[in-house]
Amino acid sequence: MKPVATQLARLRLKPVHTRRTSTQRGSTAVEFALLFPLFFTILYSIITFSLIFVAQQNLTLAAEEGARAALNWQSNTSLQNALVNRGNAACAAANLMVATLVQSMQCTSTSAACGPSNAMQCVSVVLTYNYQANPLVPTLPLLSYTLPNTLSSSATVQLNPENIQ
Repeated sequence: MKPVATQLARLRLKPVHTRRTSTQRGSTAVEFALLFPLFFTILYSIITFSLIFVAQQNLTLAAEEGARAALNWQSNTSLQNALVNRGNAACAAANLMVATLVQSMQCTSTSAACGPSNAMQCVSVVLTYNYQANPLVPTLPLLSYTLPNTLSSSATVQLNPENIQ
């Protein structure tokens, strides 16, 4: 037979243990409810900025391909006409390269004298995407202060005037 003191000690400890667990019920749910918005905001920010970086990289690739397309010969009647045709070809190639993620981007091509003593001609392709008007994902209220208004990328190629026409 067990001593009476041991049986009394078990009886006394059991209600104390039960009272502790009953006072702790629901604390995990409260902690989760307090921390979930923070974790969700962090995850949403990671996804948003990752998509922005993907879009920026895509604009850079499209601008580079557009600039390479400006190197191809285009039919022309004058030097200025050749530069305009090459700029148009550059924007057409950039539009083909851009992903569906940033379809509403704007392409601008310009030509100007460049190089040593302005002896060469440069064709620049600039792609811009208005992120504020066309966000990739809906923005959270406070996150909108850290997002860019526009994404842009540019690429330039140098042309020898002797080979343009």
